[in-house]
Amino acid sequence: MNMDQTDFQWVCDQAREAMLLQTVADLLEWDERTGMPIGGGDYRAQQVSHLRGKVHRLRTSEKYGETLLRLSESLPQGHDLASDAPATIRGLTRHWNRDHRLPDDLVERTARATVKGQQAWDAARKADDFSMFRDALAEVLVLKREAGERIAEGTDRSVYEALLDEYEPDARVHHLNRVFAELRTPLVRLIDQIRGASQQPNRELLERDYPVDIQRRLSRFVAEQVGFDFQRGRLDETSHPFCTTLGPSDCRILSRYDANWLPGGLLGTLHEAGHGMYEQGLRSDWFGLPPGSYCSLGIHESQSRLWENQVGRSRAFWQWLFEHTKEMFGSTLADVSLDDFHFAINQVQPSLIRVEADEATYNLHIIIRFDLEQQLIDGSLSVDDLPEAWNARYQSDLGICPPSAADGVLQDVHWSAGLIGYFPTYTLGNLASAQLYDAVKDQIEGLEEGFSEGHFQPLLAWLRSKVHERGQCESGNQIVENATGKPLCAESLIGYLQNKLGNLYGLKSPG
Repeated sequence: MNMDQTDFQWVCDQAREAMLLQTVADLLEWDERTGMPIGGGDYRAQQVSHLRGKVHRLRTSEKYGETLLRLSESLPQGHDLASDAPATIRGLTRHWNRDHRLPDDLVERTARATVKGQQAWDAARKADDFSMFRDALAEVLVLKREAGERIAEGTDRSVYEALLDEYEPDARVHHLNRVFAELRTPLVRLIDQIRGASQQPNRELLERDYPVDIQRRLSRFVAEQVGFDFQRGRLDETSHPFCTTLGPSDCRILSRYDANWLPGGLLGTLHEAGHGMYEQGLRSDWFGLPPGSYCSLGIHESQSRLWENQVGRSRAFWQWLFEHTKEMFGSTLADVSLDDFHFAINQVQPSLIRVEADEATYNLHIIIRFDLEQQLIDGSLSVDDLPEAWNARYQSDLGICPPSAADGVLQDVHWSAGLIGYFPTYTLGNLASAQLYDAVKDQIEGLEEGFSEGHFQPLLAWLRSKVHERGQCESGNQIVENATGKPLCAESLIGYLQNKLGNLYGLKSPG
């Protein structure tokens, strides 16, 4: 390949320096969410804003853009664009084309607003008072709308699609609407069948007394056993679970626990461990560059949902873990059988909280958020009307109405953090997780039998090879198709849910 190696090394050095500063800002935000005193909020916003501004200037300098353009033009037609150097040039150029449209001042104002927005959201959620968050959300939306308008200018993308592109490259609303429609009809039908099924699980098994200190120990044990490397990561607590990477060997996952709801903390930890193992599986020698960066948030979510659901809700997984769990909680589960526990942890029941939703209803939560955030961006829904619109959608789509803002419009941190366009990636991740799991079961004999004995390394090794180590050398669609032999579709997810839930609920013709 006829490429100037001096130019290539220089843009790589610039990108790595930007990542160095970005991870410092990420560390400050992790600290804000885990241990920063309330009084430190204003200055923390200044710190993060200053660093985000420096990162943006590094990534949008004129010399950086000109050098990337020369490198892009030097790539011959037909060259293997999935190899590391071309993928690096392609990925950095894509980021520059997006970032240079945003002025420094807008980036810094957005960074300040989102730090303060998350602080306001946390306080409002604890006080169950949307009015405490209203102004912060309005400011974030104004700034994100301006960013979307600048990015979309001169393209065929809508403002919302310009924001969505940051999380799921090249995604379009019409495609997402089609995918969601393909899912919604069979899911609603399955949920209706389950509602009328004669076999129903005993939810009370999961609502007993589960001391948080024991849950912490169980969650750490499970995360370590499935493959999360605690030499290169840690597990902490926060008001909304998340995963952040602060360096090639520093991945932080966070969960939360409820003393009267066991799945929340345990499955939440498995979910974040899935994210963390993806980050730990990226190639550290390319950290800060496309080959060492995650492909898309849809692919990222496929990893967390696979470990949470296809593994963590499987009977084989609980054959391995159930007796250990009973021992840890003593008399709490003494009268419970494995079959009853497995049925309970796979219950289907419309609920208010997305992160605790069952697999069948989860995507309905996403569709609601997807619709509402589009309306917030295009101005057809005002911030003042958002709580009422949220409650109306939960009533119409799930048949339940939130009794409080904390369990309704304030339950997710995303909008306060400026993550507009993020929510659809959760459903894309659900689709990919089921399709990847079908493929790995076909390719590794006795995979689930291994789970029952605590053997998870074959699955992790397969994901390392097929997904993690690919970084951004392939698109999300290419990763799924190369690993499974077919493009991303709804077939695997629908079949997985119909088969598992149909058997548990005794449905004669599930779906």
